[in-house]
Amino acid sequence: MALSKKPVNGMKDILPQEMEIRDYVTGVIKDTYRRFGFTPIETPCMENIANLSNKQGGENEKLIFKVLKRGEKLHLDTAQSEMDVVDFGMRYDLTVPLCRFYSNHANDLPSPFKALQIGNVWRADRPQRGRYRQFTQCDIDILGEPSNMAEIELILATTTTLGRLGFKGFEIRINERRILKAMAAYAGFAEEDYDSVFITLDKMDKIGTEGVAAELVENGYAKESVDKYLGLFEALEDNKEVAEGVAYLTKTLGEYLDQEIADNLTEIATTVNATKEADFALVFDPTLVRGMSYYTGTIFEIAIPEFGGSCGGGGRYDEMIGKFTGQNVPACGFSIGFERIILLLMEQGYKIPESPKKVAYLVEKKYPAEKLADVMKQAKDARESGQQVLVVRMNKNKKFQKEQLQKDGYEEFVEFFNRD
Repeated sequence: MALSKKPVNGMKDILPQEMEIRDYVTGVIKDTYRRFGFTPIETPCMENIANLSNKQGGENEKLIFKVLKRGEKLHLDTAQSEMDVVDFGMRYDLTVPLCRFYSNHANDLPSPFKALQIGNVWRADRPQRGRYRQFTQCDIDILGEPSNMAEIELILATTTTLGRLGFKGFEIRINERRILKAMAAYAGFAEEDYDSVFITLDKMDKIGTEGVAAELVENGYAKESVDKYLGLFEALEDNKEVAEGVAYLTKTLGEYLDQEIADNLTEIATTVNATKEADFALVFDPTLVRGMSYYTGTIFEIAIPEFGGSCGGGGRYDEMIGKFTGQNVPACGFSIGFERIILLLMEQGYKIPESPKKVAYLVEKKYPAEKLADVMKQAKDARESGQQVLVVRMNKNKKFQKEQLQKDGYEEFVEFFNRD
């Protein structure tokens, strides 16, 4: 039987045209983040399964690609549970590996530590537009900074990067997990029900207010609490300005919302709006939940109109490093949806600015071997002058060969024939 030439479902081959854009975008991301003081690191693609299954990753923990034990450690015949045969898993994000990394190397790192990490992650998810089972994530995180300086820096660095890639008019949606909890407490929900309520709230953009209300009632919550809760969101529909929305909640929630939490979010918005470089709006979105249960404070998401969904996000997760060390460390991160950004750029026919001139040297098959060194020297001189030079043998169908090279961006051809 012939081997399959197609990639595994949910994963994809990357053709040269897209790879060129991916490399360029990666370069812009790294350059911008380095200007903000972030330091590149790298972590392994696999983690201990206990680290990945610590009830911090939300729905993603159901999507782990698990790795069987190997050799003498694998005993399928006597296994009583999955944990008897699994010890590793492919990482589903870069945050869990970062926390393990920091826990292991904190004594060798500055404080606060500003980390930049770009790498593949894996989720056994249902493939769809802009979502794959293997995809690249691009994260920046600030560890050891308790103040909102971390959130401000992360938002400014991320939006500056998107601006350099040509994105305009996008939104950064922002909220606070503690505000979410204050709203739920005000409405009369029990603390142990918060996560369940938030899971339903997170569907607001898909099923609307009526759908959320129906699901909450169906889940057994009192209609009075549901009505009071959703009334808050209806009142905030026209308050997209962070300061206005937070001011309304401060007045309405009273003792349920700590003034310091409200002031903290307002200060983030004021500072970002005063110093931002890119063309975007910072919008207060009280329905924003973020799926990861490890978030403890500020949360944010990128919304680009052309995509129609989230193109990245992040937030504060002050209690996650403590899962490794027993001592909590302030932590906050922001992740760009790399694959979705690339998808949008490809659909827009994005052209890399100021790319080197691409020249193809087509050498006739019968070209004398003793003269080939001259061709290579010409190519070397052209590369030193800044050109990108491809040296290839001339095909019999030269017209088709040139057409293919033109698709790859080659705009000039130099032909070498045997004139003897």
